[in-house]
Amino acid sequence: MAKDLVLISHGRMAEEVKKSAELIMGPQDHIHTVVLLPEEGPEDFEKKFNDTIKDFDEPDITVFADLMGGTPANTVSRLIMSGNDKIHLIAGMNLAMVIEWLNSQMVGNDSDYVNAGKAGIVDINQMLASMKK
Repeated sequence: MAKDLVLISHGRMAEEVKKSAELIMGPQDHIHTVVLLPEEGPEDFEKKFNDTIKDFDEPDITVFADLMGGTPANTVSRLIMSGNDKIHLIAGMNLAMVIEWLNSQMVGNDSDYVNAGKAGIVDINQMLASMKK
């Protein structure tokens, strides 16, 4: 696995999603986290993000953000709009997306992380009720 994934979030969500993925898939050196803490602003977050990605060897970086329209996603969006076209940003991060990314890296395939994330959202009660019919 040579590519890198960066998880970004408000608070420590990104760190905890990484820990959950590692609980399932084992240690993951190619997953990095950048979190926005309450005492920080967009400039602090941008510096932490740039410090995280500065030594990546791969030309393309996949970034999963917790929420569209929030400071982490907006900050990375501004980097993309200012010419950093090596970043692929997807908002709405969930564990299913991260597991899909890991699996695609292991088998060497591209994947549709948005659809994997959507497929991971299931109303279990509704599903069980439909099975009773």
